Amino acid sequence: MNIAIDPTTLAETALTRMARVADEVASKYAGDVDKSGRFPAETFEALKRERLLGCWIPKEYGGEGVTLTEMCDLVARLGQACGSSAMIYGMHQIKMSSLIVHSTGSAWHQDYMRECARDQLLLGSATTEGGIGGDLRNSICAVEVEGDRYRLTKQATCISYGRAADAILATCRRHPDAASSDQVMVVCKKGDYTLRETVGWDTMGMRGTRSEGFELVSEGDARQVFVQPFGEIAAQSMLAMAHIIWCATWYGIAADTVVKSQAFVRAEAKKKPGVVPPGALRLAEVSASLQKMKSLLVAGIARYEAALADENLMNALSFIAELNTIKVSASQLGIEIAQQSLMITGLAGYRNEGPFSIARNYRDLLSAAIMINNDRILGNTANLLLMSRIDTSIGE
Repeated sequence: MNIAIDPTTLAETALTRMARVADEVASKYAGDVDKSGRFPAETFEALKRERLLGCWIPKEYGGEGVTLTEMCDLVARLGQACGSSAMIYGMHQIKMSSLIVHSTGSAWHQDYMRECARDQLLLGSATTEGGIGGDLRNSICAVEVEGDRYRLTKQATCISYGRAADAILATCRRHPDAASSDQVMVVCKKGDYTLRETVGWDTMGMRGTRSEGFELVSEGDARQVFVQPFGEIAAQSMLAMAHIIWCATWYGIAADTVVKSQAFVRAEAKKKPGVVPPGALRLAEVSASLQKMKSLLVAGIARYEAALADENLMNALSFIAELNTIKVSASQLGIEIAQQSLMITGLAGYRNEGPFSIARNYRDLLSAAIMINNDRILGNTANLLLMSRIDTSIGE
């Protein structure tokens, strides 16, 4: 499907267009998306119309070349309206970042970027697998290449929005005799694969992501296999982008809880002029917590951008440990902010409906600690810290 380009749309900034999607579409359907546990189709139709799925793609490939900071702003703005929509948008952009960074040397992947920009394609991910769980750096399944064709069968325990995606980027062993850590990533285009559901999706939060488990069977052009090993893709783009963009998602959801808390305190103040509402002090505290979360995100962006210009930093164990810590800290802060906001809004926030409800936000934020489980990340970080020097510098 070729999405027509409206010149007046691209004359506006990406953030202006995202605000329109968030306010006019995502917020309108967020409640039903959560209640029904369904993919936010209306929001993604609007994102395609506004040409926001391919805006990270460099201009020479048909995108707008937005910066990482701008992308995080887009994700966070959508998160203030619908957490599931923001998480899907963020996960799509994580896969897009791998395509952008690692298409060098592959005419097929460069052409596919142009196709993504032109048709506003939605990218999904199949990295988890039965038998290894969330260990992204190991695979059981393997790609088989014969001549100019590949074949792949993967028991994926989780493919978020798999049925709605236009392509799924799947990890696997390089060949049937390869070690579990000798991985590649394959662009599986819709029409090349079939999905057979193996695990359903009825969860506490992030219900609209539809993160079901599937058996993925795909066959296509062998050029769809990335040239770079997945180990390089994970280290240089995917894991860093996942931590940063997930943080932006959680920040947006947390920010909405603080905005609702502020509105609640203001409403209470109007009822009793001259009397400071009980929640005012807690509002100051939760605002400080939100600022901490923002600072973590800003620091992560700055650190990653510095690493892009310094190969030594990109490959440093301390850099990986730092980004791991940012993810863990931000996920914990998001939940703390929701708890603080609940103490401010009380029953009004606890309700599933109403202008001050933060129930959906709270449930969505609870997923943060288990998206690559914090215990797994802390265990890996502990090992890294035993092998590296803790970086105590500020300006370097």
